[in-house]
Amino acid sequence: MNPRLADVIAVLDRLYDPSWAESWDAVGLVTGDPDQPVRRILFAVDPMREVVDEAIAGDFDLLVTHHPLLLRGVNSVAATTPKGRVIHDLIRTNTALHVCHTNADNANPGVSDALAAALGLRETRPLNAMPADPLDKLVAFVPTEHVEQLLDALAAAGAGQLGDARASSAPSRGNDEHTAGRLSGGNDERGAEVSSGGYERAAFMSAGEETFRPLDGSSPAIGRAGHVSRVAATRLEMILPRHKRRTVVAALKAVHPYEEPAFDVYELAELPSNRGGGRVGVLAEPLPLKQFAQLVADSLPRTQHGVRVAGDPERLITSVAVVGGAGDSEFARVRSAGVDAYVTADLRHHPATEAQAYGDPALVDVAHWASEWPWLRDADRLLCQSLAAQGSTVETHISTLCTDAWTLRL
Repeated sequence: MNPRLADVIAVLDRLYDPSWAESWDAVGLVTGDPDQPVRRILFAVDPMREVVDEAIAGDFDLLVTHHPLLLRGVNSVAATTPKGRVIHDLIRTNTALHVCHTNADNANPGVSDALAAALGLRETRPLNAMPADPLDKLVAFVPTEHVEQLLDALAAAGAGQLGDARASSAPSRGNDEHTAGRLSGGNDERGAEVSSGGYERAAFMSAGEETFRPLDGSSPAIGRAGHVSRVAATRLEMILPRHKRRTVVAALKAVHPYEEPAFDVYELAELPSNRGGGRVGVLAEPLPLKQFAQLVADSLPRTQHGVRVAGDPERLITSVAVVGGAGDSEFARVRSAGVDAYVTADLRHHPATEAQAYGDPALVDVAHWASEWPWLRDADRLLCQSLAAQGSTVETHISTLCTDAWTLRL
């Protein structure tokens, strides 16, 4: 069964949550009717004229690109401009366009994961880790005979979801190390999230006893006004996304048998997540810089830009930082990571010479398009897996058109 465009976008938004995008970015659906069926999907780095022509000629219903078509605001999409003509042709042919840009850069697995994997890096971690999604812990005290009813209500409101189960309803999707890490599968060598299926209704319970004396005018569910009561009680603890605090507390008050339930809400410390820009990893075995640079050249698509290297060709390379796309703004973090080499794109003269003056890592500069192209295979694979799990099937294709800006090297 072919999915609707809305169904495909929902999966892409779980893989590459729009909330992970940088504030200046423009991601998401550009053209397309959410109700239109999707039979064929084309993945590409750039929504260039030739790529759009490829999508239209191939009768693709959806074009998914990494780079935005409309990054900056426009006042017109008239067909008198190159971008306006592209918009008109996409709409005329009922070809949807969806963009996953810096939200895919910050995802795990994301753009830099794919680049790291192409180079054979192991034990990867984010170069610029994003904070984990903020969490609360709810601690409630309830008569033991009512604990299962309360637990069900809190779980239905969004508490007790860990791993993939929590991701399906959270505004952003990463695993939080201080909660889900106890139950989910951890990371593979590429640093990608290993799906364990997630958990729901996760809670900790401990037995105890509570005592109270209802005052005159109260309406106690247990005991009588003026008399001390002792009740077998359970301490119930559950983790919840902070944005669901109001909903979960409301559910507790609605179901708890007491008119004044006893509960606490703790804000958990925010830890780094396994999402964020860039990756740091190690090679399976050390290589001289010259040989490592050749590995980079052999592992990425060929371009006229080629591979440029700064550093001693015989320098031994063990640890490597990578950033898919333009990366000379990350030199400070790369320096702090203490790596032997840095692979990225669009390195400018002055930041590169300054980095060398500091004795920084060797530099391997590749074409912007080439550094991001490996991500297309990951996006294709993850989308198809998710759709198949929902009973949907699509035909996909990865564009091999080189849309790097440089077309001739003399």
